[in-house]
Amino acid sequence: MSERNSVLIGRKPAMNYVLACITLFHGGATEINVKARGRAISRAVDVVEITRRRFLPDIKVKSIDIGTEQMAPTEERSSPTNVSTIEIKLGK
Repeated sequence: MSERNSVLIGRKPAMNYVLACITLFHGGATEINVKARGRAISRAVDVVEITRRRFLPDIKVKSIDIGTEQMAPTEERSSPTNVSTIEIKLGK
């Protein structure tokens, strides 16, 4: 799986990421990854559900991986912080 077939979820509206997913599938991708960390996890789930239910009903969720990343200390915080992550694999 190349990084070109990944959609990284951030702070933009969910429909921006839905359009990215649709574009990847119409561009010939058979499988894509939707990745998010922290507060963007709920938006990632929304993106996957909107994509599946409204636009591409033949798409299936192949796998869901959850985990935790440890963020390095910064000037604002003196100790490392744990951030939850999710990776949802979609395929035809």
